[in-house]
Amino acid sequence: MAKKIDRKVFVIDTSAILFDHHAIHNFKEHDVAIPITVLEEIDRFKKGNDVINFEAREFIRNIDKLSGQFSLQDWIPLNGPTKGKIKVLMHEKAGIDANQVFGEKKADHNILNAALHLKEQMPERKVILVSKDINLRLKAKSLNLQAEDYNTGKVKDIEGLYTGKTVIENVNKKFIDQIYKDGYCNFSELVKKGKPIANHYYILRSKYESNSALACFNPTIGRLERVMKETAYGIRPRNAEQTFAMHAVLNPDVKLVTIQGVAGTGKTLIALASALQMKQSYRQIYLARPIVPLSNKDIGYLPGDIKSKINPYMEPYR
Repeated sequence: MAKKIDRKVFVIDTSAILFDHHAIHNFKEHDVAIPITVLEEIDRFKKGNDVINFEAREFIRNIDKLSGQFSLQDWIPLNGPTKGKIKVLMHEKAGIDANQVFGEKKADHNILNAALHLKEQMPERKVILVSKDINLRLKAKSLNLQAEDYNTGKVKDIEGLYTGKTVIENVNKKFIDQIYKDGYCNFSELVKKGKPIANHYYILRSKYESNSALACFNPTIGRLERVMKETAYGIRPRNAEQTFAMHAVLNPDVKLVTIQGVAGTGKTLIALASALQMKQSYRQIYLARPIVPLSNKDIGYLPGDIKSKINPYMEPYR
């Protein structure tokens, strides 16, 4: 006998949608409810060039496509007949009015009222408010309404992120000698288990002596090749990680390189120096960085034209 699925109803807040316009599709077999207040707020965010404006527009298009010939006041299939459904919740007052409880009429409280009313309508179902707004989640819990953060897309295990490198201890000295002599060695002879990853880097340390070698798996030839410390635009790497990063950026066969690390580890310097080293191969080099406003003031508060406004942010790279 098939196990009965405990289908929940997730009420999605504006903040979760502006974080991920695809959020409504990430609740598997469970149903999704959108308060009408959320649609009103999303409409105000649709104009502009920021990420949240893009998320707002994509969500509106998504909802329009989903609705088709249906009425959004009815439960309509979200991901197909065997998956969850979606519905828009109208302005409704529950037994507890959040506007009165918190002494102010605002959009957040209308969203709470919609969720509370749905909870009263569907006592047999578990109704959960999903929001990125921690204060709204606390208000919901104070009204005995279950609330959760929208966690899809978050990195849960930083230590588990792909590092792009592997350290192999106790390597037979003959492999290291071969890498220094021939510039390569056979991957299958050195690594007995596991499938090689294209352009993956290795730190090889000998079994009995302190010598070591840096290598990279070349997917075209199918072997480990020696990675040497190169100088790019006068910049020389100081450790294995910087050497790997510079090698990857300077490799024309690698079209995309991502580098992670704490501040001060040379990520931008290595990337920019390597790009300048290869400038003859490209028509133009773009340097982009996020502009984080200070003192809660947007960049528009700075004096001058756009060049003058951006100049303080780009000065460290000149």
